[in-house]
Amino acid sequence: MAIEHKKLHEIFEVSRSSLYYKSKKYIEDWKVKEDIEKVWSYFPSYGHKRLSTALKLNKKRILRVMKKFSIKPYRRHRKPFKRSGTKELSVYLNLLPITLLVKINQIWVTDFTYLWYKNRFIYVATVIDIWNREVVGVCVLTNHSSALVVQALVSALMDHPKPDIVHSDQGGEYTAKIFQDFCVSSGIQISMSEKGSPWQNGYQESFYDKFKIDLGDPNRFETLGELVYEIYRTIYIYNTTRIHTALKMSPRQFALKNQLS
Repeated sequence: MAIEHKKLHEIFEVSRSSLYYKSKKYIEDWKVKEDIEKVWSYFPSYGHKRLSTALKLNKKRILRVMKKFSIKPYRRHRKPFKRSGTKELSVYLNLLPITLLVKINQIWVTDFTYLWYKNRFIYVATVIDIWNREVVGVCVLTNHSSALVVQALVSALMDHPKPDIVHSDQGGEYTAKIFQDFCVSSGIQISMSEKGSPWQNGYQESFYDKFKIDLGDPNRFETLGELVYEIYRTIYIYNTTRIHTALKMSPRQFALKNQLS
């Protein structure tokens, strides 16, 4: 090897030390790459903004390193999902654009998603407080029905004051009599997205994208009980530890900071 370096030195007339020199910048960038991958081992959906917050580095540097080493966070490919044909009742206006958000427990948004586990679907319904993006209510069942979404709302009300408004899409589970009667009897105003407008419930759409990535493959669990435990654990980590891009911290940390200030 020394002979080869000597020949290169003689042929190209460069300093011999430069042939042994490894770019300090490359080493520093490689260390950042390793740090990024460590964060991804816990939060595989983190993009450069969340990585910047987690690693306390400039987001432009994070993005540059990601491009340099051709690494990127995991992204999910969605499949269309058909809802059940539950009998519909009243459809309500979308109150989100005309309501000024000023406090916690003012507006909750709710929806549900599904997981494919051992040749069947498992359904997860959630309720999110959009003030601090915290998941305040959860229900996991092996079928999707009005009971699924009502139980998610009940679980939220067990630990939190009732909101002024609960917002959903126009799925049959939410236009069903049992859900609407429960909201009205609880003194909660109902708000709904326009039909075929999922972006009007974007808080839930965004949450499920990241939730499924952080949860990982459901079929790695031997039993349904293990999967259900991991669902709740993943949501707990989201609430208490996972950095939310808009908040620059976790939902619980944001709530605590703003309630103390």
